[in-house]
Amino acid sequence: MLSVDRTGCGSGWYGHCHQVLTWFLSRWHAAADAARDMVDEAIGGRFHSWTSPGTVLVDDIAERLALSVRPDVVLNPSEAAPDHLERWLAVRASVPWPDAPDSNSDEPVTPSRDGAAESIRAFDGAIDPGRAEGLLTALELVRSDAAQGASLTLERLRGWQQYVLGSPHPPSFRDSVAFAKGGRERYGIAPDTPARLDACLAESASDGRRPLPLISRAARAYLDVCFFHPFDDGNARAGFLTLIFVLAREGVALDDVSLLRRVSFQADSPQDPPTLIRYIDLHLAHTRQRAASHRRATD
Repeated sequence: MLSVDRTGCGSGWYGHCHQVLTWFLSRWHAAADAARDMVDEAIGGRFHSWTSPGTVLVDDIAERLALSVRPDVVLNPSEAAPDHLERWLAVRASVPWPDAPDSNSDEPVTPSRDGAAESIRAFDGAIDPGRAEGLLTALELVRSDAAQGASLTLERLRGWQQYVLGSPHPPSFRDSVAFAKGGRERYGIAPDTPARLDACLAESASDGRRPLPLISRAARAYLDVCFFHPFDDGNARAGFLTLIFVLAREGVALDDVSLLRRVSFQADSPQDPPTLIRYIDLHLAHTRQRAASHRRATD
């Protein structure tokens, strides 16, 4: 934390932190090369410029370094930090997804205005015009892919996320544990985590053998992206685009998305998925009503 305080988390501050931690391990007789490797493994790309690390993240890194120096120390399982990705998958399996409100949500609808684009211009544009521009470009790609009936995959998410983040290349799936909500949620990582996400995303498609309401599939895909947390940044935006894609692939768009972008959901809350489903249903019902009013007014 001394490095954080002294550098103010400015651009590239974590490089200095890496150096200090390497010195610390060397002080305790770790060979220079081994010390660098231990710090690389503990930090693993989890620090970012201009971002102060949360207490949970700092504690986890300190714990990893301590175990590197004293490999004989084993954590009590009851003291291990929970894996909120696994908690989400347990909740996911228990949610009554077929019980979504039956309000003709699966029927195509063309709104009188573009709620997603308006939200991006107002909300993201106020944060950073460049952020809004990238997200609008990604939105166009999302809708183009949806119009072609494309499959929802991690690779497709990566293609959208390149524009969301303004990256020169599609970002890779994270390679270390991720944190969100100020460190209160921790998402684990394993060799098969990307494949598990792909399997979950595939369930967003309509399946006549196991029919599931569109709004349930859209909500579930949104939460899958949020809690698998595939990217180092921009996962909430990735989840939002995923929801828009699942709806658009079946001819549905919304004229308002405010409830979908202003509320935070918890990975281990069984009440949150039904809440998100209700929000989508509410926006969709209002969109249908306003679209019908607009048609009557222009006839």
